[in-house]
Amino acid sequence: MIQGKLNRAFILTLCFAVATICVPFAAQAAQQTIKKIQVNGAQRVEASTVLSYMDLKSGDQINSEKADQALKSLFATGLFADVKLNYQDGTLNVNVIENPLINKIAFEGNDKIKDEELLSEIQLRPRQVFTRTKVQSDVSRLYQIYRRQGRFSVNIEPKVIELDQNRVNLVFEIQEGDVTKVESIRFVGNRHYSDDKLRSAISTKESAWYRFLSSDDRYDPDRLSYDQELLRNFYLSQGYADFQILSADAELSDDRKGFFITFTLEEGNRYKVSGTEVVSHIRNLEGNTLNKEVKLEEGDWYNADKVRESVTKITDALGDLQYAFVDVQPDIQRDRENKLVKVVFTINETPRVFVERININGNVRTLDKVVRREMMLAEGDPFNRSRLARSEKNIKDLDYFENVDVNVKPGSAPDRTVVDVDVAEKSTGELSVGAGFSTSDGPLADLRIREKNLLGKGQDLLFATTVAGRKTEFNVSFTEPYFLNRDLSAGVDLFHMTRDLQNESSYDQKRTGGALRFGFPLSENWRQTWRYTLERNEILNVSSSASRFIRDQEGRRDTSAVSQRLTYDNRDSVVFPTSGWNYWLETELAGLGGDAKYVSGKTGASFYYPVRDQWVLNVLGETGAIGAYSDANVEINERYTLGGSSFRGFRNSGIGPRDATTADALGGNYFYRGTVEMAFPLGFSKELGIRGHAFSDFGSLWNVDETGVDVQDENSLRASAGLGVSWRSPFGPIRLDYAVPYAKQSYDEEEHFRVDFGTRF
Repeated sequence: MIQGKLNRAFILTLCFAVATICVPFAAQAAQQTIKKIQVNGAQRVEASTVLSYMDLKSGDQINSEKADQALKSLFATGLFADVKLNYQDGTLNVNVIENPLINKIAFEGNDKIKDEELLSEIQLRPRQVFTRTKVQSDVSRLYQIYRRQGRFSVNIEPKVIELDQNRVNLVFEIQEGDVTKVESIRFVGNRHYSDDKLRSAISTKESAWYRFLSSDDRYDPDRLSYDQELLRNFYLSQGYADFQILSADAELSDDRKGFFITFTLEEGNRYKVSGTEVVSHIRNLEGNTLNKEVKLEEGDWYNADKVRESVTKITDALGDLQYAFVDVQPDIQRDRENKLVKVVFTINETPRVFVERININGNVRTLDKVVRREMMLAEGDPFNRSRLARSEKNIKDLDYFENVDVNVKPGSAPDRTVVDVDVAEKSTGELSVGAGFSTSDGPLADLRIREKNLLGKGQDLLFATTVAGRKTEFNVSFTEPYFLNRDLSAGVDLFHMTRDLQNESSYDQKRTGGALRFGFPLSENWRQTWRYTLERNEILNVSSSASRFIRDQEGRRDTSAVSQRLTYDNRDSVVFPTSGWNYWLETELAGLGGDAKYVSGKTGASFYYPVRDQWVLNVLGETGAIGAYSDANVEINERYTLGGSSFRGFRNSGIGPRDATTADALGGNYFYRGTVEMAFPLGFSKELGIRGHAFSDFGSLWNVDETGVDVQDENSLRASAGLGVSWRSPFGPIRLDYAVPYAKQSYDEEEHFRVDFGTRF
């Protein structure tokens, strides 16, 4: 490799130059007086500059040791390709050959990474002095960039093209090679969990055809370290308190096309909790008063996540009791013979240390206050490591930064500490283009443009549009997450929507309007949101054969409404939950101006329970009601509808009140619905994301303001059962359901087969 050649050339040149000066000085007296210093060969560098680097001047005594030091100093500047010192008759001749200037830097053979990106990563620039050391450093940096993308077979050769006037062109010749993927991930020593189960617990994945839009199957040394932490957390959360990773090896195949990763594990015994105890070493504080903050119970499997959660809860409780200078340490006392552990939380008083200063470093674009408001410590506060760790998590959760490192160092006094928050920013803009198909809306395409950190202020701006066969939507949304510098989110939404409802109710709908919203957390899981909406709703293109109840409502209607939504959410995932609760309560009042005058309310809950590995039970229930006041009626566009994705086995608006003559759906003022669904594996790899579903939907929709023999309206129970298959494809979720109603009314409209498909890339 050329790096080795450059190194050897540099060392040989230095050794030859040292030998050049040592011989004449050794042959003469040990000390000689410099009467004159003559600099030869310097073109761009002034002679005075050369002398300043040597730290020698006329009248100084010189010997071989001082000459050697002067030579090293000149080479260390990086300005010279060669330096020779020669002393003769009182004159010290300094003969230099300057390093050339770089005229141009070019990259050849790079298709996957643009020139601009490579140039931004290296140190050398045009019009800078060419040095071998910087070339070696830049070559190493380029290798790192390509290996970060998984291209370990890359080959980079720097070439130097000499020009006149002591200038050079520097060309990096690159053979990028193919992406080096992870061919195999194996585990040694795992007796209680299969390889497939452990593969699902780590972030690195084996190469597969369906991962062409993902980089998870590319080898990354940093990711391998992260995977070790994920494995450790997995085992510790399952009760294996003695778990160890003995080694994690990544072996590159001979053809440099694939990595084989092997984790060697020692699982150890699985422990149950025999008991917990809180011990206080602080005067006037009884530890047993904090037992309620411990999240572990006797008989539970040991869980390190719950231990950490307990430490946080105890620390917060002590803070509320004005004990600021405390340290809570969990002690895991093992009974290996009986496979039991006792967890003792020891509370110690720590030295009184205050936060002197918080430094935010590396945020070029993001404002300091965006980071500082996520800190649970402020300058002048008592220092608390638990709060510091949670602050680091809060900053990472912003998803504005590629790396977040929080470090503590001593302050200006023994009772002062300085917190350094080092961040590395990443792109926060998103552009997504989508295409898909829905049974209800037909073929669809969408475009989303989003900036999550607008102008570095942490603000969120979204533009989204969807064009489908039976629906068109345009949305603009802006959110300020810390309105008035408080933990209060404020936002504005603008929307325009058109929908083709001819199949259901023989009319088209157009909605145009906007909304103002405010949201704030009530606790870790509870959140309150208030919203004011002003919109114009039009019922148009009503068919001449439509129900008279719909023809009477044709035209424009303005709605001015205020609403609130209260939610509780402790699910483990918002997108693909496997455990936890989600509860909601919504109320709305319309009539603060406009034409609509109604009050509505809706409440429901969804519960997820992991029955066994990859088997998840979901139980959902929801009910709602809407009523008009001041002699007004609830219009069709304000009523509830059931069917389609909300009630499988029936068409959109397939359930509920209907015009007996035209079969147009009229919607209903009251509804309830429920779902019981079991998701289960189908024998495919978990990471492929293919699952089966067995479900039953039930509920009813009834009551309209209009009555008469033309209105079919029954509040009887409807129910259906079916099977489905879902796939978390690289293009987005795809789901196919087949359902058959087993309780219905004769006028309800069925739909047995339903498919929903969407993608964003």
